[in-house]
Amino acid sequence: MKVFLVANPKGGSGKSTVATHLAAYFAHAGAPVMLGDIDRQHSAREWLASRPAHLPAIGTWDIGHDHIARPPKGASHVVLDTPAGLRGKMLDKVLKLSARVIVPVQPSIFDMRATRVFLEALLAEKAVRKGRADVAVIGMRVDARTRAAGELERFLEKFELPVLAYLRDTQRYVQVAAAGLTLFDLPPSQSERDREQWQPILDWAAAPTVS
Repeated sequence: MKVFLVANPKGGSGKSTVATHLAAYFAHAGAPVMLGDIDRQHSAREWLASRPAHLPAIGTWDIGHDHIARPPKGASHVVLDTPAGLRGKMLDKVLKLSARVIVPVQPSIFDMRATRVFLEALLAEKAVRKGRADVAVIGMRVDARTRAAGELERFLEKFELPVLAYLRDTQRYVQVAAAGLTLFDLPPSQSERDREQWQPILDWAAAPTVS
C-alpha cells in the first residue's frame, strides 16, 4: 500500500486540489484508492460526496483529527488531505504512515514564508531523515509571466527537493471541483494542457518508494 501525504501549514495552498486529483488519477488507473480527510473543513470529503456515481470509485477513509489509525485493508493507494497548521505530534503521526509527501505552495510571500518553516521542520522529521518518506514540491497557481513566479522558483531552489511541476493559474480547477470532478474526469480534449503539467507528478507518484 502506498500512502501519499499532501501537506502545507498555509490554508488555501492547494492541498485539496492536489489530493483529489491524485486520488482520481489512481481510480482511473484501476487502483483501489481511498481519500482520507484530516482537515476539519472536510473539503476533500465534501468533494467526494458530490462526485458523480458513474465515475471510477474512490473510497473514504474516515479518520479523526486527533486519532490517526492505520488505513483500512483493501486499498493499494491512500491519499491524505491535511489541515492548515499541521505540525508537531500530528505531523509525526501521519508521516509514520506515509511513503510520499507532496507540499503544494503558491507564489506569494506569505505562502513562501509559511512553507519555508514547514519544510525545515519536515526535513528534520525522523521519517524523512531516515529515508522512509520521499518529499517533493508542487508550485500552484503559477503564471510564468509574473515576477512572483520567478520568486517562487528561486525560493524552491534553496531546498534540495524535487520540484515536480508548476501548475498554471486557471479557473478550470475551480470549475471541476464544484462538480465533484478533476481534470482526469474530463475528456482529454478539454484538459490536455493541464494533464501535460501533471505528468511529472504522476511519474513521481508511480515510481518505487524508498522504503
